[in-house]
Amino acid sequence: MTSETTNLPTAEQIRRAPKVLLHDHLDGGLRPATIVDLARETGYDGLPETDPEKLGIWFREAADSGSLERYLETFAHTCAVMQTRDALARVAAECAEDLAADGVVYAEVRYAPEQHLEKGLSLEEVVEAVNEGFREGERRARANGHRIRVGALLTAMRHAARALEIAELANHYRDLGVVGFDIAGAEAGYPPTRHLDAFEYLKRENNHFTIHAGEAFGLPSIWQALQWCGADRLGHGVRIIDDIQVDDDGEVKLGRLASYVRDKRIPLEMCPTSNLQTGAATSYAEHPIGLLRRLQFRLTVNTDNRLMSGTSMSREFEHLVETFRYTFDDMQWFTVNGMKSAFLPFDERLAMINDVIKPGYAELKSEWLFPKGRADSA
Repeated sequence: MTSETTNLPTAEQIRRAPKVLLHDHLDGGLRPATIVDLARETGYDGLPETDPEKLGIWFREAADSGSLERYLETFAHTCAVMQTRDALARVAAECAEDLAADGVVYAEVRYAPEQHLEKGLSLEEVVEAVNEGFREGERRARANGHRIRVGALLTAMRHAARALEIAELANHYRDLGVVGFDIAGAEAGYPPTRHLDAFEYLKRENNHFTIHAGEAFGLPSIWQALQWCGADRLGHGVRIIDDIQVDDDGEVKLGRLASYVRDKRIPLEMCPTSNLQTGAATSYAEHPIGLLRRLQFRLTVNTDNRLMSGTSMSREFEHLVETFRYTFDDMQWFTVNGMKSAFLPFDERLAMINDVIKPGYAELKSEWLFPKGRADSA
C-alpha cells in the first residue's frame, strides 16, 4: 500500500513539495503592491488601477484574452516601473522570496535587459542589479526557513536586433549568476532564424540557451529552433502535439519531428495556465501535457508569468492533480525532469535530485503512514 492508492496530494502538500521552475519571466511576476509603490516612486502614471488588489485583477483579466499579442501588452506596465537599479533589485529579491515560499528549490528566471534602459542604465548595470536582487532574495528565503537557488536567463526580444549583444552579455556573466540565454516575443513573423548569429556564438562558447517556440506558432517554429538554431530546450513547445496523430481506436502515431523531440529527450517548458490564456490550449483537460506525459516526452511544469496568470508552481500542480489525478510520483517525475534539464553543472543537478528532491518527495509520500491524531491501539 502506498500514498498513491489512498489520497491525491493536497494543496498544502503540493506547496511543501520541492519544485523546479525553468520558465518564469521576471517582469511577469511582480507583486501588485510593488508595482503601485514603484510607480509612485518613479513617477509612472500609466497604471490602470492604483489599488493593489484591483490592479492584480486587472492584470489577470487583461491577460485572459486568448491572444498572445494582447497578453504581451500587459508587460508595458511592469517594465515601466523596472527602470532603476533599486527597482530591479527589489523585484528580483521579491521574486526569489515568493518562489521559495512556494516550495521552489531551483529556478531559472528570465528577463530582457534591453527593456530596462529607459532611465539610463547600461545593460551591465541591469544584469548586476538583478543578480544582486536574486542573491538578496536567496538570503531572505534562508532566514525564513526556505532554500532556493536562482539563476538568470538573459532574453533577447525576437522583433529587435540585439540578440548577439545580449548573447555576449549572457556569456560575460555566465559564472556570475547568469546561466543561459533565451529569445522571446511574438513568434509569428519573427522566426528564431533571424538570430542565428547569436545562437552560433553561444554554441562556439559552449553556452546554454532555450528558445520560445511552438506556443502561438506551430511546428515550423519548433523545427527551426532545434534544427537551425540548436536549442537546448523549448520554451512551451506545446504545438508539438500537431505532429502527433491519435486514431479513433486510441493508437498514437508520432511524426518525424515529434519522434525526434522525444527520442532526443529535448525538454519542453510547459506552462499550462499561460497556454490557456494565450489560446495555445482550450482547457486543462485538453492541454497536450496529458498525452505528452503518457508518451514520456521530457516535460517540465512552469508558471510563465505568475502575475498575469494569477498562478504559482503550486497552483499549476493543483490544476494538474485535479485534472489528470496526478500523484506524488508524477510530481516527482516532472520535478526531476526540470532538474535534469537545468542549466547547471551535472554534479550540482545530480546533488539537487538525490539530496533535495527525492528525499522531499519520499517524506511526503510517507505521510499517509502517520496520519494526524491517529491513536495507537492498545
